[in-house]
This record gives sequence, C-alpha cells and structure tokens, in this order.
Amino acid sequence: MAADVRSSFELHMRRAHAHEGRVRWIGLRRERKQTPASVEETLAETGTGLAGDHYSGGWKGKREVTLIQQEHLEAVAKILGVESVDPGLVRRNIVVSGLNLQALKDTTFRIGGAVLEYTGPCHPCSRMEHNLGTGGYSAMRGHGGITARVVQEGTIHVGDAVSLAPSENFQQ
Repeated sequence: MAADVRSSFELHMRRAHAHEGRVRWIGLRRERKQTPASVEETLAETGTGLAGDHYSGGWKGKREVTLIQQEHLEAVAKILGVESVDPGLVRRNIVVSGLNLQALKDTTFRIGGAVLEYTGPCHPCSRMEHNLGTGGYSAMRGHGGITARVVQEGTIHVGDAVSLAPSENFQQ
C-alpha cells in the first residue's frame, strides 16, 4: 500500500508543478541506421508513430516516438568537451526544451495536436560511440530521453507546446 500512496503522491506533484515545454527539433529516419532528417512538422499516428519514420509501427507500440531534452544535449556536449551535439546524431525523433521529460512518467502529454503516452526511458545504444565519438555512449547514459506511444493522432510542428494532457481530452 505504501508504494501505491507514494506513486499517487508523485503523480500529483508532477501534475501540480508541471511546466510547459517547446518542440525545438523534429527528425525522421527514412531507413534503418540513417541519421534522422530534420523536418518542420510531422503527423503522429496512433498505432504507428511518426509518419515517414522507419520505426513506424515497430517496437509493439512502446517506442513509436522518442524524445530528448535540449538541456540534456547541452550536458552531453559538455561531457564530451564539444560546443554542441547535433540532435540527429542521438537518433531521437523530437527535441524539447523547458520541461523535465522524466516528469511525464505515468502520464499522457500533448505535443501540438497529438497526445502521447509515456512508455519508458530511452537508453543510449552502441551507435552513440560511432555517432558522438569515443565516450559517446557513456556521455548519453542518464540523458537518453523517453519513449512514447501515440494515443491521439495529430500534427506536431517545431515550436509547438508540450504539456500534460488531462485524460478526458483524448480517445484511446
């Protein structure tokens, strides 16, 4: 019972103190192992993810969309001793700023016209060593972002708001 109370309290605190964020970058991978191409908008589709992304429909719905914080890209750059990290190199679909993505755990959230559901953390893969250079994998540990599934279809644009979504505002 104590775990249920703690979980309920944590969810309440995340909702009570939620900050709105913004989409800063969107990337789609047309083919496996390809660096994501930057786009200004995309359609988030239920059951498949982002239209045009090669992961569309994969990972049994748990990894339809991947997100990372701009602030974490800045931390990774500092760890690596470089000025900046190209968001395409970390192979995530959406870069956001202004909110802690981990605060979205166990929630649904709105990005532009779409509603997504947090499905888990997005751990770095071995490609980080190749993409970011020696130490890239270690630099990304704890900074990999999150995975999500689309629960309400909609268009997402660079600059759109990212915020918690009340559960009554979408259809599953």
